Amino acid sequence: MKVSTVFGIIGAIILILGIIFHLQGLSIVGPESSFMYSNPEWISYGIQILIIGIIVIGISIGIKVLKNY
Repeated sequence: MKVSTVFGIIGAIILILGIIFHLQGLSIVGPESSFMYSNPEWISYGIQILIIGIIVIGISIGIKVLKNY
């Protein structure tokens, strides 16, 4: 498997987890017994994790572009 594909998959997983954590902080998804549920800290943590996922996906795209030259 190519390195860029691996980075893309990892980035997508991180991005999805960031969205889930953000939504749990907003009390939209997840069980009410979760420590993340309705917790304002997890709203910002989710956004930070989401941004990291976007950066990893960007690295994946950058690797693909650089390998084509």
